[in-house]
Amino acid sequence: MDLHRFRPRLLDSLRGYDTRRFLVDLGAGLTVGVVALPLAMAFAIASGVKPEQGIVTAIVAGFLISALGGSSVQIGGPAGAFIVIVYGIVERYGLANLLIATMLAGVLLFAMGLFKLGALVRYVPVSIVIGFTNGIAVLIALSQVKDFFGLVTPKLPGDFFALLGVLASHADTVNPAALALALASLAIVVLWPKSYAMPTGPIGALRHLHRWSAHVPGTVIALVATTLAVTLLGLQVETIGSRFGGIPQGLPPLALPEFSWTTVKLLLIPTLTIAILGAIESLLCARVADNMTELPRHDPNQELMAQGVANFVAPFLGGIPATGTIARTVTNVRSGATTPVAGIVHALALLVIVLVAAPLALNVPLAALAGILTFVAWNMGEWREFGRLKHFNPPYRVILLGTFFLTVVFDLTVAVEVGLVLACAFFIYRMSTQFKVHAVPHDSLPPGVHVFELFGSLFFGAVGQVEDLPAQLPEGTRAVVLEMHRMVLLDTSGLDALRQLHRTLARQETALVLANVNEQPLSLIRRSGFEGEVGAENIVPTVAAAFADEPAEAAVAPAAP
Repeated sequence: MDLHRFRPRLLDSLRGYDTRRFLVDLGAGLTVGVVALPLAMAFAIASGVKPEQGIVTAIVAGFLISALGGSSVQIGGPAGAFIVIVYGIVERYGLANLLIATMLAGVLLFAMGLFKLGALVRYVPVSIVIGFTNGIAVLIALSQVKDFFGLVTPKLPGDFFALLGVLASHADTVNPAALALALASLAIVVLWPKSYAMPTGPIGALRHLHRWSAHVPGTVIALVATTLAVTLLGLQVETIGSRFGGIPQGLPPLALPEFSWTTVKLLLIPTLTIAILGAIESLLCARVADNMTELPRHDPNQELMAQGVANFVAPFLGGIPATGTIARTVTNVRSGATTPVAGIVHALALLVIVLVAAPLALNVPLAALAGILTFVAWNMGEWREFGRLKHFNPPYRVILLGTFFLTVVFDLTVAVEVGLVLACAFFIYRMSTQFKVHAVPHDSLPPGVHVFELFGSLFFGAVGQVEDLPAQLPEGTRAVVLEMHRMVLLDTSGLDALRQLHRTLARQETALVLANVNEQPLSLIRRSGFEGEVGAENIVPTVAAAFADEPAEAAVAPAAP
C-alpha cells in the first residue's frame, strides 16, 4: 500500500518568505496567544485537570500541530469538544490513564494519516456532527453551573442525571459574588467589540478608540477585570489559587506515565473516542479555515499525522488531548496569518506568558472562567439547526436528535456509534427504494420474450425485487431480458440474486438474457464465473441484438439447467 509522504506545510510556506509576511504572522500569533491563554485554562479546569495542563497542551501540541501540520493557518490545542470526554475518562480511569489513552490516540491518528485515511472522516454525516456538537455544548454549559453560581458541592459526577441531581440538591448554596463575576465576565465577552466587525472607512476619535479596543480579546478583558475585582475588593470566591495552588512558572519535567498492556486493553474505547473526535474536529476546523482564505487547501493526511505526533508528545509533559480549534483558528485567519509561523508564534507567546506572568493567575476567579466557557458553549452549538429540522426528511431528524440526546444522556461514543448505525440503515433503505424493476414492452421481439429494465444499484438491500421477478411472468414465457444500462452497481448479494433467478428460470425452461450491461456489473459477472453459467451469447449489447437473427415467431432456446 502506498503510504502518505510526511511533508509539513511549513516547508512549502517558507519558500519566498520575507520580513513583511513574518511581521504579519508575528502579529497574528501574538493575538492568538493572548486569546488562547484563558481558553486553555478554562478547558483544563472544566475537564477535571489542573489549569497548567491546558496551558502546556496549548504550548506543546500547538507548536507541533503548526510546525508539522498540513494546514497553513490552523491552531491546535485543548478544545471544548474534549471537555466532556476528558472529564469522563479522568473520573472513570484516572489522570494517568488519560495520559496513556491520549498517547495511544496519537499513535492511531498518525497511522490514520500515514495510511491516507484522512478523507474517510468526511464520510461522517453532517447530522451526526451537528448532533454531537450541540450535545457537547449542552454538557459544557451544564458543567459550568457549579462555578458560575459558586455552588458548594462534592465532586461532580459524569452521569447526566446524577449531575442534575447534585446541582439541584445544592442550589441553595449560591454565592452572589461568584454569580456577579460570572455574569460580568459573560457580558464583557458578549458585548466587547470584535475586530472583524469594525468599520473600514474614515472614523472619528471615538470610533478609533473603539477599533483599537477591539483588537484586545474580550476574554482577556473579562479575565483581567474580574481578577482585579477579586484582588481589590477581597471577594470571597473560589480562584485558581484556592483550588489549584496557582500555576507553576515554567514547563513541567518530562515524565512517562505508568504503562502496561493490561491497562491498554481497558483503554480501547477512550483511545478510539479521543482519536475519532480529534480527527473529526481537526479536519472540520481545517475545512473552515480553507473556506476563509485563498491559501492552498489543507492536506488532511498530513494534518492527522501532526495531530498524532502532538497527542503522543504532549502527555509526557502532562498535556491533555489536543486538536484543531475553530475559535483560535478563525482568530488567526482574521488577524492576517498566512503561514504556520503564526501558530508557532502563538505557542511561544504562551510559553513566555507562563515563564513571566504565572504568579498573576492566583486570583483569577473560577466564576469568570465559567462565564467565558458558557459563551464558548453557546457559540459552539449550531442551535439554528433545530429550527430547520422541519425542512428535512424524518431520517435526518432522527439521526440528529438521536445523536444529540445520546450525547447528553449517555456519552459521545454511544451517540456516534448509534448515529452511524442509523445513518447506514436509513441509507440502505433509501438506496433500496431507488432500485426499480420495470416491465418494458417490445413489439418487435419474438412471442414469449419479456423485457425488464433495471434501474439503480442491485445490492443486498434491493435483491427482493429480482427474487420476486419469476412470480410476475405469465405462462408461456420463453425468455427474460434484463436491460441493465441504467443499473450502475452490482454487489455480490445482487449477483447471487441473478444466479438464483437464472436457476429458477432454467427450471421453467426459460432463458435469461442480460443486455447493455455497464462496466462494473459486467466486470463482476465475468470475474465470478456467472458469464459462463448464463452463457456469453446471452450477454448482449442491446435488447434487439439478442434476437436480431430470429424471426418474430421463432422459439427461444431455453438456458441449460
